[in-house]
Amino acid sequence: MAIPTSRDQAEEMDQQDPLRALRDQFVLDDGVIYLDGNSLGPPTKAVLARLRQTAEAEWRRDLIKSWNTAGWIDLPRTCGRKIASVIGVDADDVLVCDSVSVNIFKLVSALWSQAPGPIAYCRGEFPTDGYILQGFARLTGALLHTLPDAGPEVIDGNANIVIKSVVDYKSAAVTNISAWEQAAAAHDVAIIWDLSHAAGLLDLKLKQAGARYAVGCGYKFLNGGPGAPAYIYADKAAAEKLAQPLSGWMGHARPFEFADDYTPAEGAGRFACGTPSILSLSALDAALDIFDDVSMSAVEVKAATLGDLFLTRCTQFGLESIAPAISKKRGGHISVRHPNGYEIVQALIAKGVIGDFRPPDLMRFGLSPLYIQYTDIWDATSMLEEILSSEMWRDPKFAERKAVV
Repeated sequence: MAIPTSRDQAEEMDQQDPLRALRDQFVLDDGVIYLDGNSLGPPTKAVLARLRQTAEAEWRRDLIKSWNTAGWIDLPRTCGRKIASVIGVDADDVLVCDSVSVNIFKLVSALWSQAPGPIAYCRGEFPTDGYILQGFARLTGALLHTLPDAGPEVIDGNANIVIKSVVDYKSAAVTNISAWEQAAAAHDVAIIWDLSHAAGLLDLKLKQAGARYAVGCGYKFLNGGPGAPAYIYADKAAAEKLAQPLSGWMGHARPFEFADDYTPAEGAGRFACGTPSILSLSALDAALDIFDDVSMSAVEVKAATLGDLFLTRCTQFGLESIAPAISKKRGGHISVRHPNGYEIVQALIAKGVIGDFRPPDLMRFGLSPLYIQYTDIWDATSMLEEILSSEMWRDPKFAERKAVV
């Protein structure tokens, strides 16, 4: 798709955008260009309405009856089926539960118990993946390797289990899932895919690519709200052979028989643990409805064009990017370098352009195609250029470090 060379052209592309009607479903304040949906997606109108319904009617009025009458007990599966359609796997092979970190631990533990051996992660990717494997290695004595930033050739049989991000959280580089899974199959290696920066943005076809295990969060491109529950994908045939370590009552085949001994549920259901968080699940359930009639291929194409426009504009005023180049496959964010990146991001936020910062010098901007317009990118980069040329970022107030960056 052509990259606009003027704001008028960007506006024309907005008018022709097949996804343009979706923006009206989100609650976004006037005067704000929100480029941080890769960290926390904004709410849809349906989400806020659903939260009111769940709190004021189902919880306040119907109380415990709502586990049955409002379908609370089914929400982990209901949300899982919706996510399954977004990531390209069978409907019953995804369960919404816990956090990405906890779900990584459950999958690694289950796989390692089946075939003890070395485990590995890619250094430089999102820290929680490595942190969990480091803790698991301390707990079990498993040998832990780190893999270089390279292609599927690093899968050489020296580790039984590997965790790998589909989209790098800094560069937005996209991993070739099929190539990695082919290498893994040749060496009898299990890959756990982290979909946190990919689901809801890329046209994922995990099952077709040979993926058997994955985790991901619900609060980024899926727009499920702050702290939204995560999900776990396990191909049913593979899951049936696994015994996950956190064998809580909700992972039991028949939890309300209250048997003394544990019998795992079928497939991905065995990865449930404790009582699900209903307010969070209700929000995520409503958020996922926006994907019902959305073409994920159209989402991916628009994300690429938004990124190409952002990169083109930043190149024009001398900013270096670590993202894959124009026309190359990438995720839904662009990271550009500047030694005073933190201060510049804070100055942008003061002007209504919300991005984020990643140490040591990366300004990161999320480009969610469901609500970001081409004119948003034009205006945001114009503001970025103005802040750079005026050196507005030098105001001492922008150097004050906040707890969350």
